[in-house]
Amino acid sequence: MQALDTHVDQLAHRRATLPEHAELADVETTLAALAEQLVVVETEISDVTRELSKAEGDVEQVRSRASRDQQRMDAGQVSSPKELEGLQHEIATLARRQSDLEDIVLDVMERLESAQSRHSELTDQQGQAQERRHQLVASRDTVVAGIEAETAALTAQRDTQAGSIDADLLTLYEKIRAQQAGIGTSELKMRRCTGCRLELNTVELGRIRDADEDEVLRCEECRRILVRTPESGL
Repeated sequence: MQALDTHVDQLAHRRATLPEHAELADVETTLAALAEQLVVVETEISDVTRELSKAEGDVEQVRSRASRDQQRMDAGQVSSPKELEGLQHEIATLARRQSDLEDIVLDVMERLESAQSRHSELTDQQGQAQERRHQLVASRDTVVAGIEAETAALTAQRDTQAGSIDADLLTLYEKIRAQQAGIGTSELKMRRCTGCRLELNTVELGRIRDADEDEVLRCEECRRILVRTPESGL
């Protein structure tokens, strides 16, 4: 039964330490970071889009005003030299203002394009991470299903074996297992306890050699139940 218990414990350890678990944690951390970065970039895109809309509106206002002034001049609606000079000055000023505003528009457009490019890169990275998470979850679930099936089969075998063992002995075995890292019994092999790896002294070996076949023997050092075998060296 010890072999079954050890195997079950190994399966439990394997399930808890699957490499998929560690990588999944890393992927989840990556996805969380990407989600935060996307929120920041999306907020930036929204802000810059509004800024671009305003800048383009400012350009349009200046362009419309300059167009109206130019139409007045072209139509000969300004007869006073002083008024004409003022209008020409305003058109020149508006031209410079329009040029400055168009530079601002270009700058904002470049920032918007950069933010959109970052958003596209982050979205691609997010998609790749989500796909990797999907693969890892599928792989983990397949392995876990296999472990659970094997554990169930071993547990059924253990229950069958446990049913044939004396209740007091089984209780002692379970108590020792809980105290000794899951190992309740150990073989006596070549005069050594395979649990604590210590060699038994001559007196102890003599006591074990003379003990009845059904007597429950314990290692004096680790207190595990000793199992005699043809290789015990008695």
